[in-house]
Amino acid sequence: MPELKRLHADDAPAVLVFELANRAYFAASVSDRGDEYYDQFTDRYSALLAEQEAGICAFYVLVAEDGSVLGRFNLYDLKDGTAELGYRVAQHVAGRGVATAAVRELCGLAAARHGLRTLRAATAGNNVASQKVLTKAGFVPVGPADPADIGGKPGTWHQRDLEVQP
Repeated sequence: MPELKRLHADDAPAVLVFELANRAYFAASVSDRGDEYYDQFTDRYSALLAEQEAGICAFYVLVAEDGSVLGRFNLYDLKDGTAELGYRVAQHVAGRGVATAAVRELCGLAAARHGLRTLRAATAGNNVASQKVLTKAGFVPVGPADPADIGGKPGTWHQRDLEVQP
């Protein structure tokens, strides 16, 4: 059974393998990160961990029983009880409910662990699979997203209000 866990330094090799193995798949629906991202992966990964340590963001990986990364689920810009959600799953598990289950679990963690009340996520108009994930996880469309928010593509913002645990 896959486990959603907080990102740690020792996850870096598996995350890089995940990103490289799925690069072309991701580029079909979101902007490609470019060669520079992979060339500077170690520095970028360290920066993510520093942001997480500072409480600005919270990063999670969905890990298979064999230790491989099946997905990344991220909470960005945590402030005033809100955050932005971003996620991506490996091509070989896409369409199997993996992303929906992980987003639902992350919504619970966002409230219980991070004290968040609202999550927002932007999807490109052509990313129907991501829109379905958000809808199944309880998000509702709330308006158009600036193309700058989605790698230059037009899209929609979705939002979910969370129940904060006492």
